[in-house]
Amino acid sequence: MAESGTGLHPRPQLTRQRWFDLSGQWQFSYDDADVGLNRCWYQSWDESEGVAERAITVPFPPESTASGIGDTGFHRVLWYRRTFTAPNGPDERLLLHFGAVDYTADVWVNGQLVAQHTGGHTPFHADITDALVGSAEQVVVVRAVDDPHDLEQPRGKQDWQEAPHAIWYQRTSGIWKSVWLEPVPATRIDELRWTPDVETATLSLDVRLNAVAQQPLRLRLRLTHDGAELADTSVMVARDRASITVPLRQSHMTLERRRMLWSPETPNLLDAEVWLHATDGEGSATEPVDLVHSYAAMRSIGASSNRILLNGRPYFLRLVLDQCYWTESHLAVPDPDAARREVELVRSLGFNGVRLHQKVADPGFLYWCDRLGLLVWAEMPAAYEYSTRTVERVTREWLEIQRRDYSHPCIIAWVPVNESWGVPNLATSTRHRSFVTALYHLTKALDPTRLVVGNDGWEQVVTDVITVHDYTARPEVLTQRYGSAASIADTLQDVQPMYRTVLLPGMPGEGRPLMITEFGGISHDGDGAPSWHGYSVARTPEDLVERYRALVDALLDAPAISGFCYTQFTDTLQEKNGLVTADREPKADLATLRSITRRPSAAVPADEVGSFEYGDYPPTVMDRNSTR
Repeated sequence: MAESGTGLHPRPQLTRQRWFDLSGQWQFSYDDADVGLNRCWYQSWDESEGVAERAITVPFPPESTASGIGDTGFHRVLWYRRTFTAPNGPDERLLLHFGAVDYTADVWVNGQLVAQHTGGHTPFHADITDALVGSAEQVVVVRAVDDPHDLEQPRGKQDWQEAPHAIWYQRTSGIWKSVWLEPVPATRIDELRWTPDVETATLSLDVRLNAVAQQPLRLRLRLTHDGAELADTSVMVARDRASITVPLRQSHMTLERRRMLWSPETPNLLDAEVWLHATDGEGSATEPVDLVHSYAAMRSIGASSNRILLNGRPYFLRLVLDQCYWTESHLAVPDPDAARREVELVRSLGFNGVRLHQKVADPGFLYWCDRLGLLVWAEMPAAYEYSTRTVERVTREWLEIQRRDYSHPCIIAWVPVNESWGVPNLATSTRHRSFVTALYHLTKALDPTRLVVGNDGWEQVVTDVITVHDYTARPEVLTQRYGSAASIADTLQDVQPMYRTVLLPGMPGEGRPLMITEFGGISHDGDGAPSWHGYSVARTPEDLVERYRALVDALLDAPAISGFCYTQFTDTLQEKNGLVTADREPKADLATLRSITRRPSAAVPADEVGSFEYGDYPPTVMDRNSTR
């Protein structure tokens, strides 16, 4: 167990100085007969109790080679065990954090149950202080259950068959994100929620504590940029929460005439220190109780008629579909620098964003998108059978995803459903349509600041952006379908790309931006023989470049669309349609691919926010405030 000194914190938007990584070697056993609970494996762990022990490297799933196991067979129940030394002081509590365990998890410390969680993509933690046993070595045991045949479970692209088929991939079971310890004060900051408002030039922070405070407390926020102080203000805590709204005017922040706004071209982040103080009898702050570090940004996203607006200006989205899947580690990030390299490579190809497909991103990936400037279209991993149980599971996990990721400025859109997965009768079933509609409005109720797409790609019943998936290999067909507003109207009403209705009855086609959120899919693996038949084939790198150029040019020349998402960034197992290989090696000249992606669009000829001078922007409240 090592204390972090240089690595990225596993929760980058709410960090404390001390945290202890529990990655590395754990004891591991399958429990195919499901006898572990009855035999109390959480208390004892030896062969006499039926444990077939082996070593696993956490946080890699046992199906992956990176875990040291590499067993892709069906194993529903998994057990983990390791020891650690408690790092908390006498007046501190100790939290045990899990980034994600797929699908359900029971956690014991020294034989005492400390946590239970359902949801394979979201974090949870437990206060384990009362389960510790003096200064002795502590024992943590995890039982994970991931039924590969349960199609009511949100599973994304994880296959329910033993071998990957079609467009589905090997499973990612058990622990697959960071496990770590965090010493904390008894009364502490538990959650931060940042909300920028570019129009009013304000930044709001909502804070929740771990419990109702038993003494008067004051919350203090210090906001800086590049070391310059922007704000230092405080408020009293009311029970277990507090809110601070910071006006960013001339006296605090010039914004360099809007260049302090966050965008892919100018990914400006504001650093924050958030203090919790005890107070004296008059409410003045005395000694500090807790301190966390965070960051935020000033950024807005919206839609107006047929345009996406970033920070109030039309902006053309050049996205690439990214499944963040690695051959050696599956959905788990293979090493501490992999997320940063992923973001850098996407940017080097000329894209200004990613559509994260059927995966919840690692917080480190979102951090680097925030830090380096990459927009994120965030999607819920799908279940595949509709039932009331599916509704409950998807909704619960979707709420946890939004709660975890709400404050990341890189995220501009939420997508609860993709291509009617999990709601296969959307066109005919009132229940299915009601579920998608409910997810859309629930998402809007929790986060009105972002775009929401109810069902990406087809059969749309409610959405902020009309999205179409169209894998035609012929650029002239793209031009015919999307080259003008009139042709788009005809396509939405009469043409059925992918043999699917785009807009269901009652869903108007006017007044919303349109994006092609899946297209391309040009397969090239060096021998011209893709493993999956669903895409067109490029025989050589030069052929790949010309096919890519023709399809992208057709969409860039269409004045009535607001952006695109190319499928896809990397090869992923049997899908060989990446612009780079599964090992992240470009399949063609990087500069050439970038020049194709970055060519100006007819819809928004100068869409890069960072390329504009102040005079090109319409006046806003922020600009007016900066002159006071």
